[in-house]
Amino acid sequence: MSRINKTNGASRVLKGATIMIQGTTSDAGKSMLVAGFCRYLKNQGYRVAPFKPQNMALNSAVTKDGGEIGRAQAVQAQAAGIEPHVDMNPVLLKPSSDTGAQVIIHGKAVSDMQAAKYHDYKKVAMQAVLDSHQRLTNQYEIIVVEGAGSPAEINLRKGDIANMGFAEAVDCPVIIIADIDKGGVFAQLVGTLDLLSPSEQNRVVGFVINKFRGDIKLLEPGLIWLEERTQKPVLGVLPYIHNLQLAAEDAIQAEQNLHPQDIRLRVSVPIFKRISNHTDFDMLRLHPQVELIFVPQGSAIPACDLIILPGSKNVRADLALLKEMHWDNDLLRHLRYGGKLLGICGGYQMLGHTIADPDGVEDTPGVSQGLGYLPINTLLQRQKQLIQSQGKLLLPNEKTPNVAIRGYEIHIGTSEREANAQPLILLENGELEGCISNDNQVAGSYLHGLFDEPDALQQLLLWAGANTELVKDYAVQQEHEIERLAFECQTHLNWNLIESFLHNKLTEPTLASTTTSLTYGAKNHV
Repeated sequence: MSRINKTNGASRVLKGATIMIQGTTSDAGKSMLVAGFCRYLKNQGYRVAPFKPQNMALNSAVTKDGGEIGRAQAVQAQAAGIEPHVDMNPVLLKPSSDTGAQVIIHGKAVSDMQAAKYHDYKKVAMQAVLDSHQRLTNQYEIIVVEGAGSPAEINLRKGDIANMGFAEAVDCPVIIIADIDKGGVFAQLVGTLDLLSPSEQNRVVGFVINKFRGDIKLLEPGLIWLEERTQKPVLGVLPYIHNLQLAAEDAIQAEQNLHPQDIRLRVSVPIFKRISNHTDFDMLRLHPQVELIFVPQGSAIPACDLIILPGSKNVRADLALLKEMHWDNDLLRHLRYGGKLLGICGGYQMLGHTIADPDGVEDTPGVSQGLGYLPINTLLQRQKQLIQSQGKLLLPNEKTPNVAIRGYEIHIGTSEREANAQPLILLENGELEGCISNDNQVAGSYLHGLFDEPDALQQLLLWAGANTELVKDYAVQQEHEIERLAFECQTHLNWNLIESFLHNKLTEPTLASTTTSLTYGAKNHV
């Protein structure tokens, strides 16, 4: 797949070009910048795909072919205008303890490993990474790669497949992004560069500064110093994009801008130690009439209308944590006063009578007593369920009965409903899923994304006690945010230089040709 483009007046052939975004820290803006790159380049007519060699995250998505990838790569695929695929995130690590994680290769779980064992496994993982990258370069014109954490983690340099180890293997240029809102941005950039090897330093083609607030002229002396000190151009200074609501890879987003008089429903979500797929709650957080409270460990669950137990990567350990935090007493009080309780995935399993793990799939073998609010029993098994599902909600509601719902399942084991137990969802294949209590106070489901369809969201909120306004669906909301991000990238990044790196790989323009008028900002747009 190739095309002819004109950049800076010269005709060039572009085929399978790769550029990598690395960060000075976690949460520097890598995922966001890759999404912005993908949408801008798509809008310019390129066939572009995102790629993250190795991701460690508990937020994941299910592809159409039944594979599992990081949630951020699914959003980046949407930005690129393509279907998510397992090749976009060939290695996914899902932590189950402080020292161990489930290892997912090409969308399928292959093993649970301790950190030391995985370090030895990296050669195998690297081959999976390179195979996926090669397949993408055969299909797309540009591959925009996201690094992980920081390339300057000295203890992780040996056998690295997530940052410079990958960049060196495929010989691609690297842009380093830093978050100025955290403070110390010049120390972040200079320190990161200094800790790289000479060949890695040569691979860095420029910097992007993220989340700047204020007058850019006050930053100019620092930018000039940075370019002179490093002999690397600043490719752009992105402003702080207020209230940007893209699905987060790791950090739980709690920010809301609500008017107190508009709040019709209060929802609380306790934060488990191994909470997974907290993006389930994004549409609640964005709803103008819903107050969403994430309850940290050590705090009581406040009075509210609805409590949601989220997913968990280690459900029995998080159930023990729930009891240790005395949240079980908070749930009992909440139900006594007429509140509603919902469990999603691991949270659904906790609401049943028992959770059995005879083979030690998640942790030490054994059986845990659940909270006993739903007539189900769960057996954890090694084979993971990875399914995109759709169907109809079976909540008792005469106004909007049986509205459509869609989502995805990511779980190990099965939960069996006891005789005469009421299901929550009728799937399109005829199967019954989830459960709702006879008194209509407690419900649970394996479906992530329960709130992403507007009609389903409205009915679930009505079940919880509030008649709310219909809002846009999750895909439309994400599309709006991606376009906002792409506009800022188009406005504030130097695309002449960035595209020259794509066409010429590591043949950089001399710094003298870029610093005379500073390279940051929209000086020379394509």
